[in-house]
Amino acid sequence: MDHARAVWVKAILLAAIVFATAQPGWADARKTVVVLGDSLAAGLGVEAGQAYPAVLQEKIKSAGLPFTIVDAGVSGDTTADGLSRLNWLLQRKIDVLVVELGGNDGLRGIPIATIQSNLQAIVERAKARYPDIKIVIAGMRMPANMGPDYVEAFAKVFSDVATKNHAALVPFLLEGVGGDPRLNQADGIHPTAEGHKIVAENVWKTLRPVLESEK
Repeated sequence: MDHARAVWVKAILLAAIVFATAQPGWADARKTVVVLGDSLAAGLGVEAGQAYPAVLQEKIKSAGLPFTIVDAGVSGDTTADGLSRLNWLLQRKIDVLVVELGGNDGLRGIPIATIQSNLQAIVERAKARYPDIKIVIAGMRMPANMGPDYVEAFAKVFSDVATKNHAALVPFLLEGVGGDPRLNQADGIHPTAEGHKIVAENVWKTLRPVLESEK
């Protein structure tokens, strides 16, 4: 499936979710966690139920927490792309926003200042719409071949944005997965189903306390 069609399909699915959850009486007691992400959230190369947002939903269910995950991952998205579609997502109440963007920016060598500006704008726009929203920033890292200065600055931008905005931080989304061929698909970038389980656990360590404070 090409990128344009993937975006179209994701938009249709998200529209269906927003419509369904907006209906009177639909899970009124439940709150919403939106994962604003790229191909990692979208689960490129694995079944929809194997992507880490779906695994997180199972963890939420097992923990008995009243939250529904909305997977707003679109393959190929950069921080600018995420920002451009945020207004549409904010049409429905979001209680927790997980921002998992930046990997594609880094691989394209987009300036660090631009990445930071986009991430900051995402946080500010979400808070402007819902002042009580909780933000989780998922940290990413770049391979060494991007150059030591860029690699260091890239890794730091996520913690800087989280600190500035009093947001929760997943230190490194792909901890224990990145660089391990046993847990990645042939492209060496996207996790296998087993890899997604570890990614979900990385997020869960940070997300669970946020959800427990919200319930």
